[in-house]
Amino acid sequence: MGHQQSNLQRLASLTALFTLTLSSTSVLSDDQASIVNQLCSSCHGINNIDRSAGYSQVHWQSLISSMVKLDPNSASQISEYLANNTPPNDKRASTVVDGDIELQFTYWQVPTLGQRARDPIQGKDGIIWWVGQWGNILGRLDPKTGEMKEYPLPEGTFPHSVSLDKNLTPWFLGNKNGTVGYLDLETEKFTVFNMPDKNARDPHTGVFDDNGIFWFTLQHSNMIGQLNPINGDIKLVSLPSKKSRPYGIKLDSTGTPWVSCNGSNCLIKVDKQSMALDEIRLPGDQTHTRRLAITPDDMVFYVNSGMGKLGRYNPKTGEITQWDTPSGQYSHPYAIEYANDAIWFNESAKRPETLVRFDLKNETMQSWQIPSKDGVYSGLIRHMRMGENGLIIHQTATNQLAEVTWTQANKD
Repeated sequence: MGHQQSNLQRLASLTALFTLTLSSTSVLSDDQASIVNQLCSSCHGINNIDRSAGYSQVHWQSLISSMVKLDPNSASQISEYLANNTPPNDKRASTVVDGDIELQFTYWQVPTLGQRARDPIQGKDGIIWWVGQWGNILGRLDPKTGEMKEYPLPEGTFPHSVSLDKNLTPWFLGNKNGTVGYLDLETEKFTVFNMPDKNARDPHTGVFDDNGIFWFTLQHSNMIGQLNPINGDIKLVSLPSKKSRPYGIKLDSTGTPWVSCNGSNCLIKVDKQSMALDEIRLPGDQTHTRRLAITPDDMVFYVNSGMGKLGRYNPKTGEITQWDTPSGQYSHPYAIEYANDAIWFNESAKRPETLVRFDLKNETMQSWQIPSKDGVYSGLIRHMRMGENGLIIHQTATNQLAEVTWTQANKD
């Protein structure tokens, strides 16, 4: 069985064990605390609990309900244990910058819990697609009706992201089995393309150019790929520096791909004809850039996740400018997007997680603590893209999708 299925099986076994153990007692012992640790660490690092903002029992129970399905007795006792050992705290508190923009959030809870829903994208038809990385799922949401449908992907795919071609066909990137593929919307069948190189293990994030060519990154393989959907031809190139870990990818106004480096202080410009790579070094040995955004005038903005900064690279002059994020060095900005004369990004290491708007005209920032289900501030935006009416984001930990819209505040 695939890695994902074994994870889900282990989670089911631990859940059953935890339920069985609790049935004989109403007080959590050291042994039962160990079971709690095993149950939680089957999906994420146990340090996520230690580093969390902490919650009351009610909020812990709400958070658990968005991750796994437990019987009421088990959910009550595990939430009591967590509330006693990790109560509310401010060790990951964010710094909020006020301004005159007001945000509105609309949330949708995906059907399958524990799937790690991520990377939603909205097509011109209004439909939102997402992938459930841990659940091996491609999902479809109609935001007008709230109707959702989930498609099980080929075994072992472990999808990292989804992109749409010009026909609004959803393409997934198989992060665990070295594949890229798409769902035929008429037959609801998958077509899968395998990487031509055994070292190309982990397709990551992709984007289509105007000619229908699919460009994508392969993070740990240290490669950038190009796929022609007409004939299935795949070309791969390796980055100049080892362990650069190409992550995000965007196109400028000429269709030239730009790539961010999550393992090194660099950006990569890709020649769209030859696939020759131009490496741009960024200041700071601790700099690493998860994702980037490109403005209509082809300024390349990036999140400096390693140093808690927003950066801008001017391809015409080579000038690099960086600004501190509101919450500073350890805020770990992650996702980024251009929308309406502003750059938007999140501070993923803070609780509540924050969404930040950088006004391009006056170079000032405004930020907001991101609301979540029932006051539970445990999410993680790993990717954001502009949709029909606003930003389309997600909260991976709580398996939610969201749309963010904004209005100018009334100062009267």
